Amino acid sequence: MIHRRQVLHGAAGALVASQLPAALAAAPSPDAVASRLRQGGCVVAFRHALAPGTFDPPEFRPGDCSTQRNLSEAGREQARRIGAWFRQQKLMPAAVRSSPWCRCIDTATLAFGSATPWTALGSPRGATEGTNQESLLALRQALQRARAQPGRFEVWVTHMFVLSDLTQGNTASGEGLVLQADASGAIAVTARLLVP
Repeated sequence: MIHRRQVLHGAAGALVASQLPAALAAAPSPDAVASRLRQGGCVVAFRHALAPGTFDPPEFRPGDCSTQRNLSEAGREQARRIGAWFRQQKLMPAAVRSSPWCRCIDTATLAFGSATPWTALGSPRGATEGTNQESLLALRQALQRARAQPGRFEVWVTHMFVLSDLTQGNTASGEGLVLQADASGAIAVTARLLVP
């Protein structure tokens, strides 16, 4: 499991470095994404904004930002642009939830003003497989609840690993996936948002 995550993380780094323009070109128009969010019944789940490096340092401690990978200045600006896009589109999330990791909380706060930490959105780093499955179950259940609430959407800020486990795909730093569960509980990515 750890090896798979390391491979995915390396692949994600390649996406950010070499395929970001292609990802932007492939994204639906901002108006289409805004229209989708206004319909509600979904969550837009962001990978945190740019944070240099790959894994957290060995001395990592939850709640202590000095021991974690943090947003670069470019990442902080990226988070501000995300928030500006939502304000420009007059889109107001019903709730903003974030992984407790500092780079996620900072992304959410810079974009939306505040966020509620949620351990289910935390990185699987150091977690047992059972804990990871519990977190994924909690996220899937929340998506099922969101499906039943038209005209309302939430914002989640999390990690590439979490989004990969939910959708079986990669995301760029600062990219948002509009997620919706169907009646069977299967999760679909109905739109992607990468604010330039």
